[in-house]
Amino acid sequence: MLLSDELKSYIRDVADFPKPGIVFKDITTLLKNPQALQKASDALFELIQHEKIDKVVGIESRGFFFGAMLASRLQAGFVPVRKPKKLPSKVFSETYALEYGTDTIEIHQDAILSGDRVLVHDDVIATGGTAQAACALVEKAGGTIVQVSFLIELSFLNGRDLLKGFNVQSVIRY
Repeated sequence: MLLSDELKSYIRDVADFPKPGIVFKDITTLLKNPQALQKASDALFELIQHEKIDKVVGIESRGFFFGAMLASRLQAGFVPVRKPKKLPSKVFSETYALEYGTDTIEIHQDAILSGDRVLVHDDVIATGGTAQAACALVEKAGGTIVQVSFLIELSFLNGRDLLKGFNVQSVIRY
């Protein structure tokens, strides 16, 4: 069995969440299993292990789980990207389109130094808007994006299209 197929077996589908017609990929069932958690962490690490990374940017909130683990393993700093008014110091903000409106994410202005080599991580890439906004924040702060990684890619939503020019990697594809 392929690793991605094995990891898929730990992911629960939740119908009509967060709204009717959506099938949510729930990773909490993977996170609670120590062996699956380790395998997923190892697989994400293998995608970036040969690169020099200064900071790992994790996107709120599920991107924090593996983002912090990756930062530790890469001996890099961890930088959270959060929703508005969650960070206590000066921030850069980026607003992006959703199918039903807009949303905004923020990063501390002093979190990334000019020239820092950055891994951007989130749990899932769907349409790509959140990841694109996070990449814009990293670049606004002066960082160089080495890779954008995801545990899960919903490839039928073509999120990669918004991330052209970046090295996009995922472990599990639907």
